[in-house]
Amino acid sequence: MAKEELLTLEGLIDEIYPDGRFGVSLDNNHRIIAYTAGKMRRFRIKSVVGDRVHVEMTPYDLSKGRIVFRERTPGQGPGGPRRSFRR
Repeated sequence: MAKEELLTLEGLIDEIYPDGRFGVSLDNNHRIIAYTAGKMRRFRIKSVVGDRVHVEMTPYDLSKGRIVFRERTPGQGPGGPRRSFRR
């Protein structure tokens, strides 16, 4: 069990900052700075302006968060073409 409970909120990405950070406006009209979680970076899940995301926040600092899930947008396929790397 975690030392403290994390808050999970939904929001919309409205700005992209350098170094993997995003400006997210939450559903409760708060604006935070969020970064992508490690698994999203590992599996190269890209986020763009207008994406709906789930953000985890600690109750101690309500101005920063971590993007843990990007919702699929309707009309978008399962992904781009896979590249094969042959040597």
